[in-house]
Amino acid sequence: MKIKMNSKITLLTLIFVATVFSCKKQNTFSDFKYADKPVAFTCEGVNNNLLNEALYSFEDDIAKHYNKAMPSPRLDKAYSQIIRNSVFGRLKIEDIVSEHTVSVFEALKKEDDLWDATNPKSHLNYNSTTLKCITDNFKDSNLKTTLNALISTNSMAPKLFAPAIVNKYRNALNDKNLAIYIALDLYYAKMFDVDFSKVNFDKTEEKVDFNKVPQMDQKPTVDPHAGHNH
Repeated sequence: MKIKMNSKITLLTLIFVATVFSCKKQNTFSDFKYADKPVAFTCEGVNNNLLNEALYSFEDDIAKHYNKAMPSPRLDKAYSQIIRNSVFGRLKIEDIVSEHTVSVFEALKKEDDLWDATNPKSHLNYNSTTLKCITDNFKDSNLKTTLNALISTNSMAPKLFAPAIVNKYRNALNDKNLAIYIALDLYYAKMFDVDFSKVNFDKTEEKVDFNKVPQMDQKPTVDPHAGHNH
């Protein structure tokens, strides 16, 4: 009787440990700020809700940062800037990222299939189920062919794919699979090297005053009578 009781306790303990371990592996992110936005990404076996949140949080970050001196925000301009700055080593995530995006990134880190810590070119796993779904759904067939060719030859790197997208940044506005690739490889993947304890989120999350006129756009006052003798 005592042996059976001990066996039951041991079994219950194992079940409890297995359940706890399983819960730890699950991504329990629930702070969805953009849940009301249109679904941009759906793939079987992928954390679609988290990836959609990651995309919209990324777009909000870059739209605010790259349009501070403009009377109206332009997402296409923001995409142009983020691609060039990221690829050519001029990206300062500390000046762009919001606190919400960092919390999204912490959740993304738990998606094991999404990352490759051994890849020196990018922390993004180019052979992941997630990225395969993204590339398979690119609207531009030339971009799809180029990216898949780089991946299949194990030579994919952001700098090698950049020439193909640098002049097609506007595609990201209508092709959210391309947009998600840009967000993951050129933004989130680079966050692994950032110490967020040193980031001033009050600075990065300043509200943009779209009524403010940039100094460079102000025209000098000209005296219509200057240079004339009356």
